[in-house]
Amino acid sequence: MSVDAKTIKNSRELRSAMTRRIVVTAILTALAAILMYLEFPLAFLGIAPIAKYDFSEIPVLIGAFALGPVYAVIIEFLKNLIHLPVTGTFGVGELSNFIVGSIFCSVAGLIYNRFKTRKGALVSMLIATIVFTLLAIPINWFLNIPFYEKVMHTSLEDIIGFCSGTNKHVKDKMTVILFTFVPLNLIKGFVASFVTFWIYKPISNLIHKTREKTEVK
Repeated sequence: MSVDAKTIKNSRELRSAMTRRIVVTAILTALAAILMYLEFPLAFLGIAPIAKYDFSEIPVLIGAFALGPVYAVIIEFLKNLIHLPVTGTFGVGELSNFIVGSIFCSVAGLIYNRFKTRKGALVSMLIATIVFTLLAIPINWFLNIPFYEKVMHTSLEDIIGFCSGTNKHVKDKMTVILFTFVPLNLIKGFVASFVTFWIYKPISNLIHKTREKTEVK
């Protein structure tokens, strides 16, 4: 094969890989956005309605496994951008969701890159759940809660009062985080991990085929 012919072939393969990546990213983003619209509070578990749960991290996790951590962050960004028109927090919730979701899915994707098996997927998701839950504590302390106060024109005392209505242990800023956001993140991580692990086997061929077809060599 001549140099020109080889260059043309590589160029076509590159365009094909990028097209597949874009298509898969678009499909997973659409699924994640739809699931994000189906959010619901966890007040029955003693978690304040300020923290709502959805299943949108599942398509993002699949994207992290199929395409890699960078595309997981892209999907996280796009699904939160799509959700902005119906935001009830003027974007604060979406910002928080993007930050912690990106940490969760990118960490899982990075670990999975080294261990591309079902067991590797499970370990990656469990480690990622612990990592993003711990990192979310300072993120909520220094960024999300102060930003929420400013954007929503409310005070920390109001937030504490609102959260203590569903959990009597909430008494200050730290307990707001420990009894509201930590449980939410653990539930989000473990549920998304369980569902993704459960569906991993039937979609594993698709994941591996997607990685193979979209890998730029």
